Amino acid sequence: MFSKWQWLLTQLTRTLWLRASLFALLAVTTALIAIPVERFITEPFPYSIGAESVGDILNILASSMLAVTTFSLSVMVSAYTAASSGATPRATQLVRQDSTTQNVLATFIGSFLFSLVGIIALSTGVYGDNGRLILFVVTIGIIVLIVVTILRWIEHLSRLGRLGETTNRVEQVASQAVQQRIDYPCLGARRLDWDNMPAYLENAIYPDNTGYIQHIDIGKLNRCAEQAEAEITVLAEPGQFIHPAEAAVCFSGELTDELENTIRSAFTVGNERSFDQDPRFGLSVLAEIASRALSPAVNDPGTAIDIVSRAVRILEPWREHLSIDDSHEDIIYPHVRIAEIKLEDLFDDVFLPIARDGAALIEIQLRLQKSLLALKQLCPQCFAEQVERHSEMAFERARHALTLEADQQRLRRIVDQIQSCLN
Repeated sequence: MFSKWQWLLTQLTRTLWLRASLFALLAVTTALIAIPVERFITEPFPYSIGAESVGDILNILASSMLAVTTFSLSVMVSAYTAASSGATPRATQLVRQDSTTQNVLATFIGSFLFSLVGIIALSTGVYGDNGRLILFVVTIGIIVLIVVTILRWIEHLSRLGRLGETTNRVEQVASQAVQQRIDYPCLGARRLDWDNMPAYLENAIYPDNTGYIQHIDIGKLNRCAEQAEAEITVLAEPGQFIHPAEAAVCFSGELTDELENTIRSAFTVGNERSFDQDPRFGLSVLAEIASRALSPAVNDPGTAIDIVSRAVRILEPWREHLSIDDSHEDIIYPHVRIAEIKLEDLFDDVFLPIARDGAALIEIQLRLQKSLLALKQLCPQCFAEQVERHSEMAFERARHALTLEADQQRLRRIVDQIQSCLN
């Protein structure tokens, strides 16, 4: 489980400006490294390079890298627009965090600064014969790096911002979040039973901000409770919209102002939801992509069918999910309680919008019913209740939207098969 600072550091490493700044610093250091290195070399190299030769190469490199960087930035903006319009705006943050794009742009910017600093240093005459040779060798290495980066960039451009690539990214982060909840059903804490709430509910702490919970530092909450020899019950889950009138946690011990502020600081509240601790958000974004594809303006049922198949892949590992008790060996934070995520919510997030928007399309309804049947066949004990509920709801929607009796009968046969499948 990540602490708040580890999570913030992870978010920071996903930003473009940080990588570009690090590459720029490395480039400037590389361009100037020949100056101190030259002082330790007492003997001249057998070869010498004129300042004009190195300067010409650096001039070409600087002008070309500036143009390539500008072009790449425009491509990146176009990819953001394509992801927002073709998939959903909620998926744009995943495209912004694409490591390949960030590394390519950082390499181009760093190469430009390397060339610029090298030109300035050459013009001031700070390089000797050995220094110019070192700079020339490093420049050749930079050119090789640029060629490899451009070839990789060309290949990546064929996928960047495309609907399939964006959907793959959403599926990947959703699968990771679901797997985290399978491994740690309560994020490493003890389970909160909503039917058996603690007696200290009135001793509650309310957040200062309004927004979505992006991350909860369970370890920090556990340390606070352990020091006070008390217990903390988390009432708000990652992804939940919260405001100062809604309690975030309740505390079994005596509260002080300092302790309240420490507990509040364990919650990261933002304007948007985050994928990391919130598997429901990933499934909701997939459903948004399917709903957009099913809109009359787009009319792309194939994408919706693809989303249904992806939902099965994401939910299939949930058959390994086990509810934990207070004596479970995987409990890392015994002084904190938090509720498990409900399978019912996961099903509602991804299947309800697709069943609603694709009610009049027989191909969507057939794929949806077959996918539900597949989940029940994979693990009847785990999925039966939710599969049967969604199967009936989807069939009722389709029955009112489909005008052809033969289509309804085809659906009815699959629904009957779902109901008759052994639990």
